[in-house]
Amino acid sequence: MNRPTTVPQGKQPIVFCDFDGTITLSDNIVAIMKHFDPPGWEPIVNDIVSGAKSIRRGVGEMFALFESGRREEITKYVLDTAGIRPGFPELLALCKEKEIPFYVTSGGIDFFLRPLLAPFDIAESHIFCNSANFDGDTIEILWPHPCDERCHNDCGMCKTRVIRRFPEERYFRMLIGDSVTDFEGAKLADLVFARSHLATRCRELGLPHHEYDTFFDVIDVVRTLTNERN
Repeated sequence: MNRPTTVPQGKQPIVFCDFDGTITLSDNIVAIMKHFDPPGWEPIVNDIVSGAKSIRRGVGEMFALFESGRREEITKYVLDTAGIRPGFPELLALCKEKEIPFYVTSGGIDFFLRPLLAPFDIAESHIFCNSANFDGDTIEILWPHPCDERCHNDCGMCKTRVIRRFPEERYFRMLIGDSVTDFEGAKLADLVFARSHLATRCRELGLPHHEYDTFFDVIDVVRTLTNERN
């Protein structure tokens, strides 16, 4: 399948961007588990990767391994180590210049995701992620954006549900991602920017995509695609 070279007339370009391993340089959930090493987390990750457990179930089980009182410690670790992928502020500026709506669609958790995104000008309504409850003895992950009747993957934060809010008849849908949580959304997108596991999967499925290392790679393509709109 060929990659689009321009945004079709009459369609509004829109961007859906993953967070962990995409906006940030590493997968924060995996990094948290490796650093704090709560007993039992590795078999859960293996079950998620193999498909034996859904993302929602697995992520919920992993964070339940932590006492609620460790919230600040975990948040500080992520803020100190995550790192923002080069070109992210410039991509946001380009989207603003070109009047392209930019949405963060993440399987990450609000208590570390939102502090990391706080320096950037992204509207609250444009950030979709999971949340956490610290009222109990252990961290409980909440799922405010679950799968709808058209998705049966038990995603937790269902990216396809968010993307379908913007019908393909009206929108040119671009997805930026890197991992298993982006696979289903990539099937709906008009164009995918992929790295790591997502790039491998796109090649296997024949999905139109551009591979990227930094957001400057994405910027070059988006400029070309939209150069006749503004």
